Amino acid sequence: MKIDGTAYRMIWRAPGSGRVSTFDQTLLPHKLETIELTSMQDAAHAILTMRVRGAPLIGATAAYGLALALAADPSDANLADAIQHLAKQRPTAINLRWALEEVRVEVAPLPPNERASAAFAAAARICDDDVETCRRIGEHGLTLIREIAAKKRPGERVNILTHCNAGWLACVDWGTATAPIYMAHDAGLPVHVWVDETRPRNQGAALTAYELGAHGVPHTIIADNAGGHLMQHAEVDMAIVGTDRVTANGDVANKIGTYLKALAAADNGIPFYVALPHSTIDWTLADGFRIPIEERSADEVLTMTGRLPGGGVATIEIAAPGSPAANPAFDVTPGRLVTGLITERGVCKASRAGLLSLYPERAAIGHNPS
Repeated sequence: MKIDGTAYRMIWRAPGSGRVSTFDQTLLPHKLETIELTSMQDAAHAILTMRVRGAPLIGATAAYGLALALAADPSDANLADAIQHLAKQRPTAINLRWALEEVRVEVAPLPPNERASAAFAAAARICDDDVETCRRIGEHGLTLIREIAAKKRPGERVNILTHCNAGWLACVDWGTATAPIYMAHDAGLPVHVWVDETRPRNQGAALTAYELGAHGVPHTIIADNAGGHLMQHAEVDMAIVGTDRVTANGDVANKIGTYLKALAAADNGIPFYVALPHSTIDWTLADGFRIPIEERSADEVLTMTGRLPGGGVATIEIAAPGSPAANPAFDVTPGRLVTGLITERGVCKASRAGLLSLYPERAAIGHNPS
């Protein structure tokens, strides 16, 4: 994807170097700044503080973090310690553990002196796989948008609602929920995106709007609670969101507030799709209510960061002094409220049978989800 005409990936490594670069998402949309990760601790801190966020990007960052750890100390003990430390930074996103396991399987059988280079190569493959996976998600989602556009009058726009940020800022490139939107826009379809602000961290207003604007996609930021109203007035044709984990039965964990949008969509007969890569499916869990839900700092609810009239950026208090706040970062949307899951292999029902229709090899593995 591009910003001001320049193509970027969200994470990259200078060839032969011990530095991995990414963008600090906590500074967006006010400032585009590159940060360098030179150690496993840097990668872990970036994940924990959401300088990098989005399930696929978290996984890619963790993979590079493990490679950086092995470059410093390739021993078995450090391999185990680094995996344990990185895995606990964000408990909900399954891509984190998936990526660490992908690298571990690759490097564990090797002699210590070969582990770092193999880990960096594995991390690079994870990134390339994510780009191709998201591109395919985009193609399958584009078919759904075309079907809606075909029922419209010539030139009438397709209104798509999304929640949080599941764009290229959350992945290595393309994004999940936004990939079909970018492809539709590039194909000349008249698409318009309703962008939920996504409190408390405002990833929709700050990130999704930023990248849609950079690509020239028409969009409008709305308060989180406005989505149902727009659906009632036939201003939403479909919803597409991302996810941090999908369980074996098709339940979806995504940014807090997703469940309410799914309920509103169901009440108004609006298709509600979830876009995800294979790495986001947790075949070990029987349902979404077994997913650990991250509880983040109350400060995210009690404060807000924005640009001042003079151009400076500041964080201010917005709540009554002394009032406590709860901050569950995710909620679970039952599969029965999801019209379909958009994956790199196609679109399926949000159910175990639906997932297995696209991933039949998982049935042969014989998982008994807990």
